[in-house]
Amino acid sequence: MKTLIRTVALAGVAAIMLPALASAADYPLPGNPGKPSPRPGGSATLKVCKKGGKYKTIQAAVKAARSGDTIKICDGVYKEAATTTQSVQIEGAAKNRIKLVGNVKDPSKVVIDAAGKLNGVIINAANDVTLQGMTAKNYFSNGFFAVNVNGYVMDRLRANGGPKTGDNSYGLYAFNSIGGTMTNDEAYYNTDAGFYIGQTPVQVKKKRTIVKNISSWGNVLGWSGTNMRYVTITKSAFFNNGTGVVPNALTSELYPPEEDNVIADNDIYWNNYNYYRGSAFPKVTPGTGGIPYPVGIGLLLFGGRNQTVSNNRVFGNWGAGIGLIEQLTMDHSGTGYDHSQPVGAEPWKLKDNRVTGNIMGNGGKDLNGRDLAYDGSGSGNCFSDNKLSAGVENTPEFTTVAFPTCNPVGAAGPVNTFNGAAQDKAVNWALALAISGAPGETIAQPVSASFGGRFHFPKAGDGNWTLWNSKIKTPKAPW
Repeated sequence: MKTLIRTVALAGVAAIMLPALASAADYPLPGNPGKPSPRPGGSATLKVCKKGGKYKTIQAAVKAARSGDTIKICDGVYKEAATTTQSVQIEGAAKNRIKLVGNVKDPSKVVIDAAGKLNGVIINAANDVTLQGMTAKNYFSNGFFAVNVNGYVMDRLRANGGPKTGDNSYGLYAFNSIGGTMTNDEAYYNTDAGFYIGQTPVQVKKKRTIVKNISSWGNVLGWSGTNMRYVTITKSAFFNNGTGVVPNALTSELYPPEEDNVIADNDIYWNNYNYYRGSAFPKVTPGTGGIPYPVGIGLLLFGGRNQTVSNNRVFGNWGAGIGLIEQLTMDHSGTGYDHSQPVGAEPWKLKDNRVTGNIMGNGGKDLNGRDLAYDGSGSGNCFSDNKLSAGVENTPEFTTVAFPTCNPVGAAGPVNTFNGAAQDKAVNWALALAISGAPGETIAQPVSASFGGRFHFPKAGDGNWTLWNSKIKTPKAPW
């Protein structure tokens, strides 16, 4: 009977969690765009201005530009139409190393209004393109999207999802790509995640992606990273989302699981936003028929290998601050599993993840509902030197068996002890959403009035979650 109950529970959590992580997209494998044709005499600078510029639209300048050229955009609102479905499109080797530069000091002054088209800007098979100093809004799918590229720069960008976004929209998104940087960016009101790097190809000579000084708030997820690898996320803020940061493994995309990522020196807080009770974007309708996404988790490793979560400040998340759970929903066989080209054996298992030096609770001013939650699955997963809050529980109770200490870097990891009761409890938190449309077993805690110039979404009067409020001052941007 217990096995039957557990099977039903796992099926339920699969229904809840799958749509929350990444939409299934079958983009082609990264190709070699070839060698670009350099402009005779070196690179040129093209100017886009509605008044007085040679080019009146961004896309016209992109069409004229060659590899290495810079396109400078005057302040204004631009409604572009590269195609019937795309706003601005930068595609192919002939556009390698193009720089698209708006207002670096105030990106809100250069606005790409996608007017319901799929993407604000899409870069496809053009390497080392720079996007800088712009805002995208009213996109259906993504604000700024790089796919099939080797290298990109996304700097000082703002992505406002808002009322015209569809399901599974992202602010800044890199897919099937190698390397790149996201710096000084902000994303909010996206129906899937503010930021997303996914389906990173396996590399013999690993090229890291650097994410630094970004701000993600008011989204379903602050960060989603399906099958991402070689990514460092640092000095960034994830707050007022449903869930803060969720690296995860899925067979809907290639190369599961996520691995070799570093999440260090970030602020992850106040992720209790129940967008089903009101939001700045349309009601999210997952493919499962309206089942809500989990709410109240700061950082969750959903499967994954060789990841480091260190020296983050994690507080005010009313479900749990940091959680680790095996990928319960992953198909272990069949065409879907084979198609995903899994990397190594058992990609659903947690392996060799290190959680070290994280500071919980903001000095007692913004406590988590629970500091740590771990189902004990996998092998080599460890926890050391984390500053936990007095009087705050962990799931399961904190012991060195449940949360084993890390060995020195390079040494074999400790033995993990699976805890079925802890896993069942985590599953039940998610199942509560399907039953009541509210987070399960969240524990509301007192909060600070503000943190770093940012303000907390207000607590719901009838539950342990927070609600969007249009009167709340827009948080301080990261630039």
